[in-house]
Amino acid sequence: MLSRAQLDDAVTRQIIDADQRDRLIALADGTLETETDRPQAQSLDENMRLIGGGNDVFVTIGVVMLGAGLFAALTTVIGDQRVTVFAIMAVFLWAVAEFVTRQRRMRLASTVIGLGFVFAVQAILTDLIIANYDLAIPDNPLQLAAMRPQLGMAGTLFLGGIALSAVLYFWRFRVPIMAGVIALCLTGLAFFYVTLFLYDGVTEGRLYMPALDDLPELLRNALYMPLISGLVIFAVGVAFDLHDRERVTVWSDCAFWLHVISAPLLVHPLFIMSTGQDVVFGEIEPGTGAMVMLAVLIAAFVYVALAIDRRSLLIPTLAYFGSLGIYYLINSAANQTGIPPFALILLVVGALIIMFGAGWQRIRSLIIGPTLPTSLLDKLPPIRVQSA
Repeated sequence: MLSRAQLDDAVTRQIIDADQRDRLIALADGTLETETDRPQAQSLDENMRLIGGGNDVFVTIGVVMLGAGLFAALTTVIGDQRVTVFAIMAVFLWAVAEFVTRQRRMRLASTVIGLGFVFAVQAILTDLIIANYDLAIPDNPLQLAAMRPQLGMAGTLFLGGIALSAVLYFWRFRVPIMAGVIALCLTGLAFFYVTLFLYDGVTEGRLYMPALDDLPELLRNALYMPLISGLVIFAVGVAFDLHDRERVTVWSDCAFWLHVISAPLLVHPLFIMSTGQDVVFGEIEPGTGAMVMLAVLIAAFVYVALAIDRRSLLIPTLAYFGSLGIYYLINSAANQTGIPPFALILLVVGALIIMFGAGWQRIRSLIIGPTLPTSLLDKLPPIRVQSA
């Protein structure tokens, strides 16, 4: 087998080009998509690769019906043994994935099967944890405090078990949405451990119990947690994008889901921190300062999305600002004109989506091309503009 150094030498000698070298390496790693999954090199659009075609949808419907039928049969026969039912479902879905995903590479069906497998695993873990750690919904804070010893291990087993199952599933089947599941579980673990750390600090006297007047500042500081988590997930997604500039391997599909998850974790803390709005009640007062910061944040996210060629980062951002930020900031304009705020939201967000959707690569060439150095552009996804 040729080594990486030999392949690099082949590129230097112009025996093969860099794209062929990258595909050979991806083939050896098992991360190269099949010909039907591979986007055309000259495509001007971001290839989503979420649905493989009509047959993919057809098989997905069959998988859902088959799984629902098996689940109904199992609950009828052994409904009182939930762990056994979901264990059988997990094994069944894994077996189906061996054919649908590993052999046929059907995208939508593979995603549905993968999510079903993760759901079965979490159902098993939930029942086992409740049974072995004697957990119940607390009636008051004292009962919740009494469950602290069990909660630490239970939360770790639950979120860690789901993450581990997603890792194993991805290792076997290379289903991109598992990257999103892993990111969500690790983010949940980070939140969980920080909460336990603060709780233990209060109970052990290392931290003081916050008063009611300290609650807004405490919640404002708590925004650093989702912000840091979002930055980490975003950085991993960008790393995958830089690793696969041409978007030909499964890592670029993993980056898609990581950007979808990172965007909500980033936009809310940044908006609240930059505008100084009320964190406790979520009230956003219209004002010049808030409107300017909102415009700056939207422009920054648009620029980053254009640079890395990821609309998956931009769509959740526009959805958030449209549902929360823009609503309050244009509410006064709605009161003056008599137009419902919801209508103004649809007009603003809809116009932005159409503008970027119709000329995404052209906008990239006009904004990103002149503003970034060539050394950085060579590492980013290439700008493809239809020649006249």
